[in-house]
Amino acid sequence: MKVFRERGELTRFQILYEISKREPNLRQTIIAERLGLTIQAISENIKQLIKEGYITAGKNGRSPYSVTLKGISRVKHEANILKNYTDEIFNTMNYYKSIWPAIASEKLKKGELVGLYMDNSVLYAGKKEQNATALTLTSASENDDVGLTNLSGTIEIKTGQVVIISLPTIKEGGSRASDLKLIKRTYKSGLKTWGLDEKFDRIGVLGTTAYSASLKLSIPIDFEFAVSKSTISATIKGLNVLIITVGKMAESVIEKLETNGIKFYRLNAHIS
Repeated sequence: MKVFRERGELTRFQILYEISKREPNLRQTIIAERLGLTIQAISENIKQLIKEGYITAGKNGRSPYSVTLKGISRVKHEANILKNYTDEIFNTMNYYKSIWPAIASEKLKKGELVGLYMDNSVLYAGKKEQNATALTLTSASENDDVGLTNLSGTIEIKTGQVVIISLPTIKEGGSRASDLKLIKRTYKSGLKTWGLDEKFDRIGVLGTTAYSASLKLSIPIDFEFAVSKSTISATIKGLNVLIITVGKMAESVIEKLETNGIKFYRLNAHIS
């Protein structure tokens, strides 16, 4: 739905509405103050509305102003468009507020009280007691998507962590000058080096050299485009991510991780 497609349409709509109130002492300064605009901006828009036949003015093009039938028709039309647009927004927001999708971990009945939990970044609903609960809107078989309502409690979601391995650039030798054993060892051990018995849930590569090293080591690649964005999205959902990157490319990733408050560790895989 297109609303106020051209620049200044919203302002002119607001001016027409203010004038349509028929306040006897309405001046440009008052309109400017109400709309938070400069008097110059109000003056220019009023001139345009007069020129297009939406309002009439007193002597010398000044107040008192009146809205013409054409202007009233425009206000009604645009107000209706705006109302439909806001209704659409509220309907969408209310939907998301009241209905949540999840994966059924087992066979469920319509109207059944279920427990909610996250597994590998996916929301699941099952009969086992959990800290968060909801009611099913439909019956579902195992692995069906099911709508939920009346959510209550807390769904436990931990933030994932990131390990960034920096490889030498092609000028520095590329994958041939990389410590492939370090990369493989880190991939297999996960976050044990940092005292956490957790594996990597997703692998991202950034740069041709990183891609080459991953192929040599048979490391599966989950994403190689929009790596920073994908990593942030994954960690917010509780997934741990290993990023294999090249040279200064790591700096841009680190900057975005720091901005989003995501914990990360960095390793250098250059062979001395």
